[in-house]
Amino acid sequence: MKRITAVAIALVVHALTLAFVVLGAWTIVVNSAFVFAWLIGGGLIGIGWLLRPRLGQVPADAEVLDRPAATELYGTAERVADRMGIARPKKIAVQDLVPATVYQRVGPLRTPVLVIGLPLWLALPPRRRVTLLALAYARGVTGDDVIVSSALSTLGEWRGALLGSGPLKAREEAQNKITASLGALDSPGTGYEVAGTFGRMIGRVLGAPVLLLERGLTRLTRSGDGPRRERMLTLARRVVPAEDLAELEEVMASTGYLAPMQAAVLRGESVPAIRQGALARFERAAPSVFGSPTATLLGSAESDRIDDELLQHYTRAVRGFGLIT
Repeated sequence: MKRITAVAIALVVHALTLAFVVLGAWTIVVNSAFVFAWLIGGGLIGIGWLLRPRLGQVPADAEVLDRPAATELYGTAERVADRMGIARPKKIAVQDLVPATVYQRVGPLRTPVLVIGLPLWLALPPRRRVTLLALAYARGVTGDDVIVSSALSTLGEWRGALLGSGPLKAREEAQNKITASLGALDSPGTGYEVAGTFGRMIGRVLGAPVLLLERGLTRLTRSGDGPRRERMLTLARRVVPAEDLAELEEVMASTGYLAPMQAAVLRGESVPAIRQGALARFERAAPSVFGSPTATLLGSAESDRIDDELLQHYTRAVRGFGLIT
């Protein structure tokens, strides 16, 4: 029932966005002889465009890898996807300073894309890399609700437009300088402050329903987190054991893998040395992690070839590891 309610609210939001475009086009067509009608209609269409559903895109700081340059990585990602019974990623991208790995569909054609976070990927042994891929795929498939998620993004645009505005910083600084220079004299009054305050009041009045709608839709979405997580784990267990998933989630939450690599970067160690140090720490902490039941999906030799393919990306990424907190 909550799922149906969330979809219904999302469809209302999308219908409202479409109504702006239709009303703007109708205004122009019916009153095409009047310039004022073109201005109003164009404004309405512009509002509809700004509030259009966001269908996702590859992150701006991610670099898409060419298949010929990352054959082993593409092959591994596809083998894991085939084992889980989900769509293979059409593109694989890497992010230098984001540890998380994400599987998502982007664009109007809902193209499946895998975005790998290099900090965590560099630290993981082959078995954990398979677990990371399985977890990313499972999260992406069970959490891909384009209707509701795009409605939330539209409501976020509404909230930002109606409630996120404030006085221009440059204008405030200029006003403060004028007041300071006049000393005890009264500063010249302008209508800027009055108009700005009046506009923010209108924004809060109109934005209150939008804010309530956004919070309600968010709560409806989160109410399904428990069943959604169970579906996610069930899907991931097609490839890896439950204990592997639990151990990887613990590693991801603790970020304890990161500090030794940051220290190694400061010492000037090479990427291969950083990689070997990370593997040695995993072997000391959990020797069983190298006895991989997923070796058919990614063995040590294949994992090493992936590292060779990503070497130049690692080399660039490690320079910024100190910025990760």
